[in-house]
Amino acid sequence: MMDEIDNSSGTRDKSKYDLTERTAKLGENVILFARSMTLDSITSPLVTQLVRSATSVGANYGEANAAGSKKEFLYRISLCNREVRETKHWLRMLAVAILARKEAARVLWKESHELNLIFSSIHSKGKANP
Repeated sequence: MMDEIDNSSGTRDKSKYDLTERTAKLGENVILFARSMTLDSITSPLVTQLVRSATSVGANYGEANAAGSKKEFLYRISLCNREVRETKHWLRMLAVAILARKEAARVLWKESHELNLIFSSIHSKGKANP
């Protein structure tokens, strides 16, 4: 997948480790996922919430990278973590609401979970190193 070795150059694909790209891709993939949904009284509010939380992960990560202080950086990383946890929640709800899209939701949930672990680690390491 993203971390496979490119046989033509023998180098590892760095996109798996580029959080700016990963967080943007999460938002993009959630938008595509949301566009594939049939909206009704149940799915419409869930999709709205999902798109809001997933797209704000990348926006907050960009703000973290531009932070003027360590305190601001950690705050923004905590927002990334909060939004990605919320994204996981809405994906879970949509997987139940539209069983036919459960596998697609699961793939997005897994990426969200990986990002959740990464942001948790960044935040805890940042707090441990004053």
